[in-house]
Amino acid sequence: MKNILLSAIAMAFVLVSCNQKNKEALTTNPEKTESTSQLYACSMHPEVTGKKGDKCSKCGMELTEPVATTESKTTDTITKVEETVVNSMVTPSDYVTDIITCYINLKNKLAKDDSKGAAEKGKMLLASFNRFDAKTLDAKQKKEYLDIADDAKEHAEHIGANGDKLEHQREHFVLLSKDINDLIKVFGTKRKLYQDYCPMADEGKGAIWISEVKDIKNPYQGSKMLTCGSIKKTY
Repeated sequence: MKNILLSAIAMAFVLVSCNQKNKEALTTNPEKTESTSQLYACSMHPEVTGKKGDKCSKCGMELTEPVATTESKTTDTITKVEETVVNSMVTPSDYVTDIITCYINLKNKLAKDDSKGAAEKGKMLLASFNRFDAKTLDAKQKKEYLDIADDAKEHAEHIGANGDKLEHQREHFVLLSKDINDLIKVFGTKRKLYQDYCPMADEGKGAIWISEVKDIKNPYQGSKMLTCGSIKKTY
């Protein structure tokens, strides 16, 4: 009888110990799950989410804005978090970076003679200009931006609407590139860029374009003379 009682006591201790370990696991695991499943959003495109440091699929910027997990949200918190993500302090420089990225993507499609791809990127560039919140600018910058944007959006729209007319797209790209150059003059750039020049573009009048790489990849000539041109300026 005594042995049975001792065995029962020992078994009780084992059960208590196991139960305590299970409780510790329950309090520990959610923390691990929460930290490993944390999502981050793009400051320019809050609908794009992923791991911290991932690149935004729309503009190429890193995902840096934390997105609150569902478990921790109350109604008030949801509103505040969404407002924080959407209305986070996006600077004019961030908007310009987004525009330049869209322009470069368009330029690369023209260099590959991809008129349909250029049309798609032209539409994305137009959307990027439309996202720019001019209310963040002072009066002088606002006027300069609107003058540039009004012209650039017209050319981006033409490029986007003519996916089967490569040469027509390139004609508008000549003027669009001047607008992007003017935009950089006003706001500067966060990344190293090159102003390239093709003497044969625009019916022999010559034209510039902006590139993110030092190698010449001519968007006006494409496969005919891809490496034709020279670097005129570094930003």
